[in-house]
Amino acid sequence: MFHKEGAKIIFIGLTVTVAVALLAEKFIDSTTLKLIVQLVALAFLVLILQFFRNPLRIVDIKDHHIIAPVDGKVVVIEEVYEPEYFKDKRLQVSIFMSPINVHVTRYPSNGLIKFSKYHPGKYLVAWHPKASEENERTTVVIENPVFGEILYRQIAGALARRIVNYAREGMQVVQGTDAGFIKFGSRVDLYLPLGTEINVTLNQKAIGGKTIIATKA
Repeated sequence: MFHKEGAKIIFIGLTVTVAVALLAEKFIDSTTLKLIVQLVALAFLVLILQFFRNPLRIVDIKDHHIIAPVDGKVVVIEEVYEPEYFKDKRLQVSIFMSPINVHVTRYPSNGLIKFSKYHPGKYLVAWHPKASEENERTTVVIENPVFGEILYRQIAGALARRIVNYAREGMQVVQGTDAGFIKFGSRVDLYLPLGTEINVTLNQKAIGGKTIIATKA
């Protein structure tokens, strides 16, 4: 299963792969060189398909827990000042996605979209300290009946050149459903209320829609 945001790129990749294979068959006499060219073209297509995969995940929907919005590695767990929306201190949990991770963004909780804003910006590496303030990014706030307002931020990385965000103010969203996509490497930050019980540790692998990031009684 592949994400709809990859349809155009997958079609182009498939077309290029077939064209290269046919041209190699017609114009390259060396069997070894022909095979190498065709295998490189096939590997290119496989990489594209791998990047845009969208695995079906059964989500345990509950208001009293926050799930990972993306696949990746937990790289930040700390108390920080959130300057854009809350303008106070929050618990930040950040997940870094490498190019080989699934890049679908999923809603981390049920609730009402209170805020959704796109920011153009730079393309610093996603783990750079200034990435959350200077890179291309989107900020989304969900009002959850148990946690209150939580914020997640999609952040473009050095390779990412397009963030897709489906959240619109006034929408009611369901935990674990498709919230968007970030193309080619990135990071997602979660900002949770102080006192929230964090259920993950640094460098832990998170699975979008499955890993419970935080809980609240």
